[in-house]
Amino acid sequence: MKPNAAKTEVLIHKACPVVLRSSGNSLDILAFRHPLAGSQLVKGTVDGNESASQAALRELAEESGISNATPIAELGEFVVAEESQRWSLILCDAPNLPETWEHFCEDDGGHLFRYFWHDLSTYPDESWHPLFRIALDEVRRAIIDASENT
Repeated sequence: MKPNAAKTEVLIHKACPVVLRSSGNSLDILAFRHPLAGSQLVKGTVDGNESASQAALRELAEESGISNATPIAELGEFVVAEESQRWSLILCDAPNLPETWEHFCEDDGGHLFRYFWHDLSTYPDESWHPLFRIALDEVRRAIIDASENT
């Protein structure tokens, strides 16, 4: 490499399964409370030769216990430069989910995640991890774009 050549940053590819439900007049997204890191969406690293859709389903099963989900559509990608991450948003169908539940996730030594539904029209409060506030904005934008193109 030449001394003055620009270094290309490698972005870590993350998959984020987006599970939605209609609830009255609102559109809700599946979220959880991490005991140490605030409210979040399911997300994880795309491994090896795995597609973003495959990673989204794997992460959804590992982090929430949902094993009957199906990928429906790719909603797009966005980059979180300060984290060196490229996120793929994967819309997934997961039928008959309860209002709330808990799931023990074995990642990082194990954590109990508490699942809930967040109204997408409601701005996330301070309990949300800042990275996932960005992700919610991107999900909203992707859903608006998808509805305008149909």
